[in-house]
This record gives sequence, C-alpha cells and structure tokens, in this order.
Amino acid sequence: MKTTARVVVIGGGVVGVSTLYHLAKLGWSDVVLVERKELTSGSTWHAAGLLPLFNLSYSVGKLHQYSVDFYPTLEEETGLNVGFSRVSNIRLATSRDRMDEYRYYAGVARTIGVDVDFLTPDEVKAAWPLAETDGLLGAIQHPADGYIQPADLTQALAFGARRRGATIYRETTVIGITQKANGEWVVSTDKGDITCEHVVSATGSFARGTGAMVGLDIPVVPVEHQYIVTEQHPLLMERRAKGLPEMGVLRESDASWYMREEAGGLLLGPYEVGAPACYVNGPAANSEYELFPDALERLEPYILSAIARVPAFGEVGVKKVYNGAIAYTPDGSPIVGPAWSRRNFWLNEGHSFGITAAGGAGWQLAQWIVEGEPSIDMMGVDPRRFGDYAGEGYLIEKNEEAYAKVFTVHYPDEEREAARPLRRTPCYERMKALGAVFGSVFGWERPNWFAPEGYELSDADLDRADVILNHNHPDVAGEPIREKWSFRRSNYFEHVGRECRHVHEHVGIQDMSAFAKCLISGPGAEDWLNGLLSNVVPKKVGKLSLSYLLTQEGGVRAEFTVYKKAPQTYYLVSAGALERHDHDYLQKALPTDGSVRFERLTTQMGVLVLAGPKARDVLKAVTRADLSNEAFPWLTGQRISIGAAPVDALRVNFIGELGWEIHHPIEMQNYIFDKLMAAGAAHDIRPFGIRAMDSLRLEKGYKLIPRELSIEYAALESGLERFVSFKKPDFIGRAGLLARKEQGLKWQFVTLEVHGVTDADARGSEAIQRDGELIGRATSGGYGWRTGKSLALAMVAPQHAAPGTEMEIVILGQSHRAVVIADSPFDPENNALRS
Repeated sequence: MKTTARVVVIGGGVVGVSTLYHLAKLGWSDVVLVERKELTSGSTWHAAGLLPLFNLSYSVGKLHQYSVDFYPTLEEETGLNVGFSRVSNIRLATSRDRMDEYRYYAGVARTIGVDVDFLTPDEVKAAWPLAETDGLLGAIQHPADGYIQPADLTQALAFGARRRGATIYRETTVIGITQKANGEWVVSTDKGDITCEHVVSATGSFARGTGAMVGLDIPVVPVEHQYIVTEQHPLLMERRAKGLPEMGVLRESDASWYMREEAGGLLLGPYEVGAPACYVNGPAANSEYELFPDALERLEPYILSAIARVPAFGEVGVKKVYNGAIAYTPDGSPIVGPAWSRRNFWLNEGHSFGITAAGGAGWQLAQWIVEGEPSIDMMGVDPRRFGDYAGEGYLIEKNEEAYAKVFTVHYPDEEREAARPLRRTPCYERMKALGAVFGSVFGWERPNWFAPEGYELSDADLDRADVILNHNHPDVAGEPIREKWSFRRSNYFEHVGRECRHVHEHVGIQDMSAFAKCLISGPGAEDWLNGLLSNVVPKKVGKLSLSYLLTQEGGVRAEFTVYKKAPQTYYLVSAGALERHDHDYLQKALPTDGSVRFERLTTQMGVLVLAGPKARDVLKAVTRADLSNEAFPWLTGQRISIGAAPVDALRVNFIGELGWEIHHPIEMQNYIFDKLMAAGAAHDIRPFGIRAMDSLRLEKGYKLIPRELSIEYAALESGLERFVSFKKPDFIGRAGLLARKEQGLKWQFVTLEVHGVTDADARGSEAIQRDGELIGRATSGGYGWRTGKSLALAMVAPQHAAPGTEMEIVILGQSHRAVVIADSPFDPENNALRS
C-alpha cells in the first residue's frame, strides 16, 4: 500500500470515483481512493440511475448538464458500456403554478445551454402511449435526459482513473484522519497510513462520521427512499417485440413520483411525506449493499395516483421494493467544495441526485483542488452555505422536509417551515406584533414584509390546485395564512409597495441583524486588508468603504463594508447568508505571525436600519450627537449613544435613502428599538422588510452575490470600477483582472426597463435575447415603486450594453421588450443618501 499521495479520496461510490477520475484527468496521477468495502456498495448500488437535468439552481444545473454530456464520452474513452439510455424525460403539469415553474425553468435552461421542449397533452400521449392525459395542462421534455446503470458508470470511471495512474484500494477502512503541523494530512486505515496534501470526503451515508474525525459537523443526514419494480407487462413486452423505442422517464410532478421502464416492467419512485431520516449516527461498520424493510403504507396515495395516470402499473405484480438511504442536506442540494476551518479538506457529500451530479461534481471539485478555483459559480453547492446552527436535530427536520419537497413547486418566494423559528433576534416578537411575515436566512428569522392587522387569506384566495402537491403558502401552526407564493405578483405585492413608498416619503425601520460581522485588528491589519481586498481600506478612523475579495482571475468572491473603528481596527460587514463562506476565506488568509487578529461578532452585534427622509429627525431625538451633513457625512461612522445605549452608527444603507445602520450590542436591541419607535411616532415610523429592500436596491442598481457578482464575472464586468483600486501595488485578483481587461471583457452589467409587464416581473435567470440570439441573462428583477418601472438587472454581451439598446427578455414564456437604461434609475446622483 502507498504511504504517500497528493490526494486521498475517501469513498468508493460514484461521486468519489468521479472525483478521482477527474483529478487524474487534470494530470494529478498520484492520487488514491480508499473504500471500506467494494465500489458502489453504499447508496450507489441501489440508485435508480436517473439523470434529471431539471434544476432551478444554476450551480446544480451546470453540474447535471456536464454529467449528461460527459457520460457518453466516458464510454467512448474507456470502451466500457456505462448503460446510458437516452430516452428523454417528460415532466407533467396539472396545475397553473407548475406550468409557471416550467416556463421559468425554461429560461434558466436556455441560459446554460440545456434543451427543453414543451409538449401538449396529445404529444405526451404520443410519447407515452400507456399514460392517460386527463387533467394535463402540458409537459416539458428534456430530449438529452434518461437513465444510466450506476455500477457500470462507476466501474468505467474507475477504469479511466486507473489508466491515468490513480490507485484504488478496496476493503480498506479509514480509522482516523489527522493534520500535521506542516499542513499535511495523515489518513489512517486498517492497512496503514497515507500522508497527503489533500483529503476529499465522498462518504455518502458516513459523511457525519468522516467529518467527526476532523472535528467538523457535516450537514448531511440520509433519508429513506423507496421505489417499486413491477413484473413484466404484456404491453411493454409487445413494444419491445415490435422494436419500438423505450418510453422516456415520466414524472408526475404534481403527485411527487417518477416512473420508467425496467426490464419489461415499470419502476415507480415516489417522494412521500413522512419518509424518515436514517443513519443519523452512520451505518454499522459492516454495512454493505444494505436496504431497509419496505413501508408501502406510506406510498399508498402515490401508488393510486400512478395507477390513475398509468393504468398498466396496477395490472402487474410487484417484483421488488427497494428502500435505501439517500444522503440529503437541508436544502436538498449537495455540498461540493472546501470544508470550513480546515485547509485542504474537501467535501463532495450530500448528493440526493448523486448519479446525475457525480460527473459534474467530480469535474468542478477536481478543478478547485488542482487549479485553485472552480470554473463555474458553485455558491449554490458550497459547503459553507450552512452554519453551526445546522446540528443533528435541525438536519433531521430539514432533510426530511427537503426529501418530501423534491417535487413541490419551487417558488422563488418559498420559505420552508421545518426547524423554525430557530435563530431569533431580540426584536423578533416586536416585529411579529407589527405584522411581520418572516423568512429565514442562515437560520435567522427576518421580516420579509408586513401584513396589516387582521390580514388573512381565505381558501378561495389561495386557489390551490386539486393535486397531491398544492402547498403554495407558509404554514405556521396557530397562525393565519397571510402569504401566497407565486412566480407572478402575489398578494403581498401591494403591501411591499406600501412599505417602499413609506420609506421613500417618511421613515422606516428594518432588522438586519443577520449580517455577518467580524473585527479585524492588530499591527498588520491595514496592510493585510489592503493586500486582500480590491479597494483601499479607510485611512481615517470613522471612514467607510465598500470592498471586494476577488479570485485570482478577478471574479468576485465576497463583498465587505469596511469601517475603521480605531487605529489598526476594522469592522467588516457582509451578507448574512454567506457568513461561514466569507469568514472562512478571511480566517484561512490570516498571516501566521499573529500580526492580524480575527473576531467573529455576528451573534454579539445586532443591526437596525433607520432610513427615509425623516430618519435624521428620528435619530436626533434620541442622541446628543451632531447628525448634520457637516458633522456626520455619508459613508462615515461614529460611536454615539441612543439614550443610554452605546452604538456604532454607520451612515450607509442598501436602499438609497437618507439613513443609518445602527450596530449595537445585541442584548440592548429592544431598548434601542423602543427608543426609535417612540421617537419615530411623530414621524409615522413603520417597519419594512427584505422584499421592500430588494425592490429599493434594484432601483439603485445595488448588486448581490451570487447574482450580479460572481466568480464567473470579472469585477469590472459587474460594474465595480469605483471599488477596485489599481493604484495599490497588489491585491488578490489584480493581475487577473488586468489580464481579463486586456483580453476584452465578455460581459457587462446593465439595468433594463421591462415593458408590457402586467402580473409577472423578472425574477433573475431569465434569458435575454436580441433578434432571437441569446445575448445574456437576467440576474435580478422586480418592480421599482419609486420609479414606477418593472426592472431587471442583467449581464449582457458588451456590444448590447449602450443605454437605449432594445432587446427582449422572456418572462414565464412571454417575450417582453426591454431597454437598457442608465444605472441607478432612482436618484443617480445620490442626493437622497447625501441629504
């Protein structure tokens, strides 16, 4: 057995072997995989082998696309049959919301190069003669989709990896993982130790146990998944005898099941409510090719639905029921990328659609390891999108929920209910009493919008389709239903507009305590931050700047507000959803000589935003500080008192109005909140939520990660020239950014006014075209209440970016005229911010 390697991959399922293959393909032949039993003996062996291209996540969609394109080439390369049946995939729609989801997805698919066809009920019948079409509104079809034989695929990957010099050890159990002082890892097995630079965990159901070996709580818990294989059916055997093509994989989305042909019979796989989490503490040490007892009683409504849609399914006996573990994460997407707080420890775990994602996940993770960066935006699958709040109990609740909602309509405004409310700021109950309808980010409860007192939706308002999956609203026990989710303007549209207008005309208060916050200090702090971030850090105490952490190639990795609190002391604020991601990059970049210190402050500091033309009047009623422009200008901060409470007031906000972010000790939040509300009563102060903030920021052209800002877009493409200082001799990404500028930028950020909108604004990811040619994609969209315009932010080819240029944006299948307008259509001179 080898004693050294460059990389050790732990886990011999399809995901681990794909990672090994792609590392070797990139030229790292000194790589090793260890598997405790035989290859594919975990969840890979009982997978149904489906290859669904459908996914609303850009990151996951790109991984799936790569896999479906790559698997046939693997067969050509190795000469081994991977069992790929490209039979297509048909997703049925029996509700209007489902058709809206498909129309929205078609735009996503267009921008990443995936072909999607829309089918009428008659066309569904022609493609799937055994299916009844009663109640169908239509369907979509992926012509390139189908299914594959997981074991054959894995063996072909293993063959290809070995041929490139990789080594695979089967029947080899990892018993410990330790990191030496020089950063090298030692993977201890029952056959000996391997010292290596990098470790990749691809251990499926064993993920939490693997993580525990290095002190990580991996947010993966498997859930039981059952599927049924029937005896042969005469009609299917007759089709075979006639040489007719195999029918595509059929998905009854509104009833939560998939079906395909299997050896002359049918295979049905439901995703039922009530499927339990399993292997919470990991499988048994001797687990191999393991299944659970079937629980068909849980599947009854789905089986009845399948028989109604495909009567032939009820005409033959059950041949076999498979009930095996599938790894899940709280949002259902895998975790692919670097582990937090551990250098050169990588995760490729949590794959609920592992056969589909394996090729793409191995491809991108190998690039990340070998080249230092992935080539696509991986934020949707980054392991650091979850925090330390995601412990065992949380994972059980959320992962069971994620499983049950695989086929639910994935509304853009959906807020799932499990394991909530978990993280609450002190003013949570006050906001709730004011009508807050909450969302959740990084485990925090945060008001999305505010409903009037007594506001409630009826069953008629909800207008739910008569299908199994018709959950189109938040469902909080004991509380009225106040929100209906939709791809279109929903019931909260006017209420959000009221919040926007009120902040613009009067004054509003918002809880933004979920912001990620940290303190950087020490004798080397200024030089270190200047070498790390794109902009010059503030030189004077009390100054603020906006700055970016770039990739080596000049893409955008993270955004920070930098406030100089004291000499060599900087307070950094970034997106709440990206706390672990952003802080992990900062901590891993710290110098080893102790000259710079990092202190996490997120849970110690709350943030209340006070904004609107009356904000100064409210604040000056509770503080002795001079709030005039001369004494307290825009983009500065001061230590002031609100009543008896010391706070850091930063004159900055994300909505483009006069205002302050009030950063305060979290335990003083309610005292400060009550002071502001009492002082604001004379000025009609009201709360506003995230959805109002999003509308207001669109009108200012303010950008978000990973929408307008991404590792795929150079900072200059995203319009960040003001925040990149090439006067500095060096910072991360400087050389790469200059090189991309010299080569010619591929994209340019624009603001679009969208015309002809009645009930559906852009949401982001819509295709943008000109004369039928795809020229870009929307990154965000919505209605601007101050400007009275439907707006979209977008990245387009530079030759189409001039103000006045006309193009088309496709929203839910409808083409709308869109015109490039000047950035920041509301108050481009920032007069409100400076007032």
